[in-house]
Amino acid sequence: MSFIELFFIAVGLSADAFAVALADGLNLRNRRKAVLIAFMFGLFQALMPVLGYFLGAGFASLFSAFDHYLALGVLGFIGGKMIIESVRELAHEDDEELAVIRDLRFPALIMQSAATAIDALMVGVSFAAIRVSIAPAALFIGAVTFTLSLLGALGGRRLGLRLGAKAELAGGIVLMIIGIKTFMEHIGAGI
Repeated sequence: MSFIELFFIAVGLSADAFAVALADGLNLRNRRKAVLIAFMFGLFQALMPVLGYFLGAGFASLFSAFDHYLALGVLGFIGGKMIIESVRELAHEDDEELAVIRDLRFPALIMQSAATAIDALMVGVSFAAIRVSIAPAALFIGAVTFTLSLLGALGGRRLGLRLGAKAELAGGIVLMIIGIKTFMEHIGAGI
């Protein structure tokens, strides 16, 4: 596999992580959390191809039967929660006591990282089939995902600081759309 091919695979796998990091960044109040988000997304995008590589095609086909439900459920739940919180805040914009700074919790970050890296598991299976050297490929995918996710989280942070609850509402909608998109792509692929 050439470097260019691996680069495009890494960017393609990073697309959902970038979008979710952008949505997460809408509610961030410090840059350290943006680095943590990028690190977790990069870590999961690096680990999932390794896992897929060692599981092989037999086990991965069993997992692919429900991975789209997992992505839809996790991203839909987190996105829905963001929407509800932002609507509550918008309804009480004048009430300073309700204008609290919310931050992404670690368990939610783990779920997002896993949900956005599911496709990387299947890539790992295909890497095993074509005998790609998995360690450098996985590290490269993780590094690209880290970089793009950091840009997304920091970009979302800038927007969020300007737009407040409206940005959180938009972020929740984006997460739900990504979950639905992933679900629809996998349903369509199964037809």
